[in-house]
This record gives sequence, C-alpha cells and structure tokens, in this order.
Amino acid sequence: MIFLRYSNTFIEANCYIIADEGTREALVVDPGAGAAGWVRDTLAAQNLHLGAVLCTHGHGDHVWDSAAVAGKAPVYIPEPDLYRLKNPAGYTFGHVNMFVQYSGHEWERPIGAVALPDEFYDDDGAEIVQGITIAAIAAPGHSEGSCVFTLTGRIAPDPQAARTPEGSFGSALMLSGDVLFRDGVGRTDLPGSDPQAAMRSLRHLATVIPPATIFFPGHGPSSTMGRELRHSPFLKDALG
Repeated sequence: MIFLRYSNTFIEANCYIIADEGTREALVVDPGAGAAGWVRDTLAAQNLHLGAVLCTHGHGDHVWDSAAVAGKAPVYIPEPDLYRLKNPAGYTFGHVNMFVQYSGHEWERPIGAVALPDEFYDDDGAEIVQGITIAAIAAPGHSEGSCVFTLTGRIAPDPQAARTPEGSFGSALMLSGDVLFRDGVGRTDLPGSDPQAAMRSLRHLATVIPPATIFFPGHGPSSTMGRELRHSPFLKDALG
C-alpha cells in the first residue's frame, strides 16, 4: 500500500495520499491549506491518478485545498460536518488570512462535495477508491461529524511514506483526524465542539479499536491505540 504523509501546511495539518500499488488510484485525505501543490506533484511523480478526497472533519485546516485537489472528483465528508464547507474558516475562530497565505487562494467549496455514504459506517466498510477499503466510526466531539477511519494494509517503503511508531506491527491502520493524537486529543472549545461527546467517543474507541492498531492523526506523528491507552492522560480520564 502506498501511504504518504505531508505536513508543511497551515497548523502543520497532516495530508495523506493512500493508494493500492496495483490500481494506482489515489485517495487524498485532509488536503489542508498548502497541500495542493504537494498532492499534484506527488501524484505525478508516483504515477497515480486521483480517485477521491476524504475529509475526516470539516475544519479549515483539513479541507481548505479540497477543491484545488479534487477538481470534479468526489470529496467525501461526514454528513454532520457537510455544512461547514460553506465557510470552514467561520467555524475555527477565523484565521482566514492565514489560510489564504498558506494556500494562495480564497476558500472555494469543492463541486464534488458529498456526505460520506452510509455504507462506509458498516463494520466491513466499503471501497472508496479501487483497492482501498475503509470503514468509518463516528467519533463526535471535536466537531459534530468527526470520524476515524480504519483500513488494512502494509505501507510500502518510500521517502515520503507515513512513518509508523517504533515497536508497532501488523496491518491494522486508522486515520484518526483530530479525534486522537499521540499524547493528545482534539480541542473541544470550538464552535460545534462538545466535550462530553468527545469523552464518549474516546471511551468507545478504546473498546473497539485493537491495541496494535497504528493510527495516523490530523496533526503530529503516528502512534498505536495500545500506546495511548498506556500513556495518554486523556484516554485515562475518558475511561475513568
């Protein structure tokens, strides 16, 4: 599996490119302000073609370049956050000038924006681009529509490959957006945030995500669910 990471974006939000090595059809995850140029150049260099864009939630630092990246391709976002694509900066205490500075353009709503279909919330998920199947788990709190996405695969070596944490193993992977970080969680003081919902989401994830699962967050380095269960004060608080 091709699984690449880029974070030279506004607020160092991680953007990922995921693709099956055979089909070469790419899924771009969370193209924030400043990601479009990297996505364009990397798709060309890797001989990949874009199949879809996935936004883990609707905050501006994760969606700002979605129109520039997607063109006419679908841009999937959890339904409760779809409204945010009207004006994403308006729901994150502004920062409009910084989004424009990092991206070089004003906000543009992607023409292919659509709510993530229900089939992705089934236990087995669904194929989002050829060769890549993901399953969504609703995890509201940071935003109403925040989700994590599980998938299975082994990451192919590449200078831009997303790094796995030391000591990790297996093929269970997760995109955690801003729900869960290494040693942290997404803030819950933004418009539409809900601290109590965030705690419930963390408790749920702690019970359904296997400890060996390697997760790749919206900001910062990867980790495993097991490590966070052992070391994260936020998960410990959520679990009581």
